Amino acid sequence: MSRGFNFSAGPAVLPEPVLRRAQAELLEWGGERASVMEVSHRGKAFIAVAEKAEADLRKLMGITDDYAVLFLQGGATTHFALLPMNLAAAGQRADYLVTGAWSKKAASEAKPHAAVQVIADTAGSNYTTLPAAGSYAIDPSAAYVHLVANETIHGVEFPDAIDTGGVPLVADFSSSILSRPIDVSKYGVIYAGAQKNIGPSGLVVMVIRKDLLERAGQSRAKILSYKEHAAQGSMLNTPPTFSWYLAGLVFEWMLEQGGLAAFEANNRRKAEALYSAIDGSGGFYRNPVALDARSLMNVPFMLKDAALDAAFLKESEAAGLLALKGHRDLGGMRASIYNALPHEAVAALVDFMGDFAKRHG
Repeated sequence: MSRGFNFSAGPAVLPEPVLRRAQAELLEWGGERASVMEVSHRGKAFIAVAEKAEADLRKLMGITDDYAVLFLQGGATTHFALLPMNLAAAGQRADYLVTGAWSKKAASEAKPHAAVQVIADTAGSNYTTLPAAGSYAIDPSAAYVHLVANETIHGVEFPDAIDTGGVPLVADFSSSILSRPIDVSKYGVIYAGAQKNIGPSGLVVMVIRKDLLERAGQSRAKILSYKEHAAQGSMLNTPPTFSWYLAGLVFEWMLEQGGLAAFEANNRRKAEALYSAIDGSGGFYRNPVALDARSLMNVPFMLKDAALDAAFLKESEAAGLLALKGHRDLGGMRASIYNALPHEAVAALVDFMGDFAKRHG
């Protein structure tokens, strides 16, 4: 068996040291004489894991005490509906910026629970740009403003929080969380599916300002209430314990590697190498995204002739470069270059791309 370089958009590459540690601890974990998947989530041993994971995430992101950190079940898509249920009164307006497939879906899923107003939509550019500041108006009475910080499919990323004039900013960070430092205080809610930079699928991490937990929201079962989850330490029901445990190992590994500043530097190095290879290919490869909107994590690119796509994918997989096929809505290729993907993987991809262009150009 040989591990390849995994460019999958998600579930995505995990740090090899984390996988090896989990492998070593799988049958007998922490002196419990059982797997971490087999012990009670309410026992002292797992409570210690949960508390350390939260403490390490707070340290990584600079999360202050006026925010709660929740470890929840489901994907981020679940929270497209739960967010308006928790944050908006029945019929209250919520403002959405649509910059790609996921923000479009977020707006659609919220419509049964809020008066959704799409205040910006970059469909006219085929989701290759960001809305210019000042080109949209936020309703000061809106329950919140929602955006997707990084569009995994279209490869478009907001470089910073937008100015919402005091309306809480809610952001889906699923494919860019922990890739670089951010100012948490600019956001009311940050949420992310785990399967990109955090750990396995099945877990959502949410950072939510505590005052927002006090909103009445709409009639809902306790299991759908963020306030109830926060009050129970994310253990209102049995949480995805193995995913939580692995997330904790990833946070610990990231701190050992130097934290978010170190990861940002490495991520920018990887992205610059890949974008330079695309832009310097003389048109053989093309990335359609505007320069000021390019993602640090997800790089879609097209070949000059789509008839070459099959050969590119077959040869790249044989070379150990995995999961480069683009999303079905866009075609072409997509390289997801998350935190755990080493620079050597990008260097190998760049070399392959250069060789492939020479042979097929």
